[in-house]
Amino acid sequence: MKNIQRKPIWFFAILLFAGIACQQSVPAAIPTLQSSVFDSNHTAYGFFPTPVEVSLQAVFDIYKKMGQHADVVLMQREVPWKEFINSADSESKAIEDIHNQYILAHQNNLDVVFIVDPLNGLNRREFYNLPFGWKASFANPDIRAAITNFTLRVVREFRPAYLGLGSEINTYADTSPDDFPNYISLYEEIYSKVKAESPDTKVFVTFQWEEMNNLIPGLNPDRKAFEINWNQMEVFEPHLDVWAISSYPFIAFPTGADIPAKYYAPLLERTTKPLAVAEGGFPSIAKGNFPGSQQDQVDYLNAIHDQIGQGMDFWIYLILSDFNMEAYAKEMRKGGHSSDADTLSWFSKVGLMEMDGTPKPGLTVWDSFRK
Repeated sequence: MKNIQRKPIWFFAILLFAGIACQQSVPAAIPTLQSSVFDSNHTAYGFFPTPVEVSLQAVFDIYKKMGQHADVVLMQREVPWKEFINSADSESKAIEDIHNQYILAHQNNLDVVFIVDPLNGLNRREFYNLPFGWKASFANPDIRAAITNFTLRVVREFRPAYLGLGSEINTYADTSPDDFPNYISLYEEIYSKVKAESPDTKVFVTFQWEEMNNLIPGLNPDRKAFEINWNQMEVFEPHLDVWAISSYPFIAFPTGADIPAKYYAPLLERTTKPLAVAEGGFPSIAKGNFPGSQQDQVDYLNAIHDQIGQGMDFWIYLILSDFNMEAYAKEMRKGGHSSDADTLSWFSKVGLMEMDGTPKPGLTVWDSFRK
């Protein structure tokens, strides 16, 4: 089966909408939540804030809909390299944008899971938007300083209950094994600094589950399928407060019903730490070599819930609603990202709602778990 990059949605949602909330008149202070799921013992259910259309109203609409079907929103942000190379206290448009998205989240009674992501969401082999001339390595002191300073600023401004310091990091480990130890040392340094300022913040990094199971064609030919590469995760211990994965099994299995009965269960057998699905999904329509149906979505949701549902702190499904791929592709061409439009289109039908708001069967299943 053809390999595809697994996570463009957050990238383009941020690209198109990170600053859009600033166009409205909003209170300066972030509203206090009526209640937070993090104050309970329940799993927090959530989505990426990906609008259906490229418009300000669509941003408001998706937050309102998420407020009806979720407890949290996942904010996954790239590093503003130049703004934070020297100090955590720099003036920053990125921080203003995050502030305004927190306002939208809290207005809809959504708490936040935050991930700082230095890598390209479309290609985990490379950093995202590095300044010209910067060496792409976690050994680069400028990269280490910018990531550290930005993370500390997020902690000081927003005190997130859950803070990720990278996404699907095992994909970078597989393609840049010489640099991976530099990431680990940076993670440990930032972990200690975050804990010094906010001891209750749970810190983690996410891992791509299909790749950890060696189910991506062409990668790690010396390992067998389902031979889980635990070392890539356990090397972070004891500095993982949560074991968090992403999972897009449609790249590995013909249907949702083909997900093995104990596919996710090894996580519970391997650790006593809380678990999380930090992103994932299954398309409701087949495209090319990749499967998809509404029943596949139901089977995918049930597989996660039945196998590890009792051990999860939070569960992020990629998007609540399908989105208008033509509108996104148009904006991508304007921004010079037209080559990525085909990749993005694979995920346009992953939502649990149609673009017009019609719920798919998977949404009823999702809501039943949440209740």
